[in-house]
Amino acid sequence: MVTITNPVIAGMAPDPSIIRVEDDYYIATSTFHWTPGVQLFHSRDLNTWQLIGYPLDSKKINLMGTDTPAGVWAPHLSYDKKRKEFWIAYSHMVNMSGREFNAESYAIHSKNINGPWSEPIYLTSIGFDPAIFHDEDGKSYVSILEWESRPNHQAPGHIVISEFDISNGKQLSEWHRVTQGFTTRGAAEAPQLYKHNNYYYLLIAAGGTGYAHGVEIGRSKSIFGPYEPHPSMEPIVTSSPKHLFSLGDPDAGQFQMFNPKSKIQKSGHGSLVETQTGEWYLAHLMARPLPETQLNPLGRETGIQKMKWTSDDWLEMFDGSNLAKVSVPGLSHVSLMKQQNDLTFNFDNNTIPQEFMTPYHFQDESWVTINKDSQNLRIYGGNSLYSKNKPNILATRATSFDYEIKTAIKFNPLHYSQSAGVGLYYDSNNWIYFNLFWSEEENRRKIRISQSKLGDRIQHNYVEFSVDTETIDLKVTYNIGKVSAYFKSKGKETFQTIQENIDVSYLSDEGVNGTPGEIGGFTGLFNFIGAVDSLQHKSFADFEYYNVSTEENE
Repeated sequence: MVTITNPVIAGMAPDPSIIRVEDDYYIATSTFHWTPGVQLFHSRDLNTWQLIGYPLDSKKINLMGTDTPAGVWAPHLSYDKKRKEFWIAYSHMVNMSGREFNAESYAIHSKNINGPWSEPIYLTSIGFDPAIFHDEDGKSYVSILEWESRPNHQAPGHIVISEFDISNGKQLSEWHRVTQGFTTRGAAEAPQLYKHNNYYYLLIAAGGTGYAHGVEIGRSKSIFGPYEPHPSMEPIVTSSPKHLFSLGDPDAGQFQMFNPKSKIQKSGHGSLVETQTGEWYLAHLMARPLPETQLNPLGRETGIQKMKWTSDDWLEMFDGSNLAKVSVPGLSHVSLMKQQNDLTFNFDNNTIPQEFMTPYHFQDESWVTINKDSQNLRIYGGNSLYSKNKPNILATRATSFDYEIKTAIKFNPLHYSQSAGVGLYYDSNNWIYFNLFWSEEENRRKIRISQSKLGDRIQHNYVEFSVDTETIDLKVTYNIGKVSAYFKSKGKETFQTIQENIDVSYLSDEGVNGTPGEIGGFTGLFNFIGAVDSLQHKSFADFEYYNVSTEENE
């Protein structure tokens, strides 16, 4: 029997929504303040997933100024068999201050998973995490969390369902409040509808997207309820099976629910799929903390669990428990391919690799191009890395606790505000940047470390090195929360140490921007190359290659 090993999509790939169309499986995941919006992955075996694109481009959404972790939340992917159309419903979270959580929810559709996708169709502003259910009779329904902002009411609110003419964004019925959760964990969100053996099943996330996270389920003969909860009165998938009463707690880290016996944490926010062989699987978000910590630098990743239906038509994990596993039975009669997380970009095909993402604004030819003559990637300097508008960086998801980044940079700065380099990035407040810059005092190029933690600059005043060539190679290694950096001038054989073992474990969901008891973000760590120019945005850096090689620590 073949075995799937979690995570199946490493690095920032949370809130997975999975579907099957014939023999092809697709997953959509959240992207928050990163562009392009919504990651789409494809698989044939449920184990090996390939990024195939993003449906939200600069014409469909504006993320400049987005606070962490707002932006594009919880895309729900579905397939309308009657219309033969792919649909994605998603929320654009525009405000989280004062626990108002203002979100605009939309839907887009396409005949082809690779697009083109329609213009966004407005659905509602009632809350977040919308999902579309295409019923057998051709009717469509939207389920969503109705966000509760009133004092002294159970937060975060009710799960509500309404019939929609989705093609026109027209609501055809009132919102029906159907549940505030099927267990005592509370924080019900991400409602998704399924139909099986004449029952409507409502799958929801619960317990907050921290250590108490889980997947709950209820069922009803009517789509508007009432829904009876799973007879266990507990989540059907979680990393922390211990009973929890947290009604009224809208969303917290729930660090007391950390399960030291589980290799994966935070399992929840699930999505269900039936295979072509009649088997059932549930894709879910999960996390892997750094050893001996509760810090998750890789963010929330995608895992998968095998499920089964009981004789009385209830869904449960294949082994009868509710504890999410690292190893899962794979598809019958399907051989598995090995997942490849290493990246090797030489920029020799005149296209910017789709794995590169950018925070807050979109990639365009005004600041990033491929130089066809030299086959280098050219990045023009943008705002400082503190900017939530136009930091000119290209970044890829960190997928391992042990990896190495290499690049070669040709850069000729003429002003002290101009720099180019490589680094690690969480958001505008939290990053580290090893960069080539112009020293006005010494009238020469130098290498330095720039760093921010919780929006405060960390000084490395005595870590600077002179550089005698326009082109240098940079190497950055990350190992279990610590980063080291090295450089060499073009033509030299050996790397020179910039600095080793800098603690960057704070570049994690729990290490940024949070208050006690709350997680500060739920996006994840990225590796990047980029350039800064606060003078005229005219200087540029040419990158010869970008390689990331990973080694998993067991």
